[in-house]
Amino acid sequence: MNLSRLAVLAISVVFALCAAQPARAAERLPVVATFSILADMVQTIGGDRVAVTTLVGPDGDAHVFQPTPRHARAVAGAALVFANGLGFEGWIERLIEASGFKGKAVMVSRGVVPVTVASEDAPDPHAWQSLSNAKTYAANITGALAQADPAGEAAYQANLGRYLAQITVLEQEAAATLGRIPDAHRRVVTPHDAFGYLAREQRITFLAPQGFSTEAEASAASVATLIQQIRAENIRAVFFENVADPRLVQQIQRETGARIGGTLYSDALSAPDGDAGTYLDMMRHNIRMLTAALGG
Repeated sequence: MNLSRLAVLAISVVFALCAAQPARAAERLPVVATFSILADMVQTIGGDRVAVTTLVGPDGDAHVFQPTPRHARAVAGAALVFANGLGFEGWIERLIEASGFKGKAVMVSRGVVPVTVASEDAPDPHAWQSLSNAKTYAANITGALAQADPAGEAAYQANLGRYLAQITVLEQEAAATLGRIPDAHRRVVTPHDAFGYLAREQRITFLAPQGFSTEAEASAASVATLIQQIRAENIRAVFFENVADPRLVQQIQRETGARIGGTLYSDALSAPDGDAGTYLDMMRHNIRMLTAALGG
């Protein structure tokens, strides 16, 4: 074969590969995840068989999110919409109806035991803050993807197995580190009540001037009561959250002298190159911040 024929063959191969790329991308199952934490889980299980669109991105607050026509178009073109449920996305049903979505909506929290608080008239939606619940989320995601794409079931199950093993390792790390915190120190303050599942799992009391949603304003009375409690009980640390207004925590810190423990990630991941670029990174970061602040 002469050089000119080799050159033609090489060019043909390059064109064939380039032409194949869009075809492979088009074959990916189009899915929507309502917020960044969930999108990371779906991408981890789905791998290169799914094309994930995230409605509320990193550092975004799903409580106050306002969908746009662009989001409606993304939902309309999806085979699956993954939502947390438990009332977290108060806008999702309206968005699905307005978009004309014909696929399947998957509530990934199905099967978790909700945390309830007497002062709230709804269950705590932040169920992903429990690593045990994350396994339920992952199983629900896997089942929905396998049903929509039976040819990918083996791949989804393999990804699930690896993911569950990673979650188990982190559970063991959490038990070892948070378990060393003295009982008298296991109380912290956060802006909104987003850590009830972590509290239940790790025996840490989280106090917050706001309820389950950042959309609710903290009353002056609730802030004053919390400040008195921090002083009376010598609560060691207050934390910022990546989705909450820092001014409230700053006020509490000024009036009590409590230590700022850093930033916890509650309802959203960080940017990919941040401290909480994935769900597992987020949980590991939160565990380490709590351990450092509380003396574990």
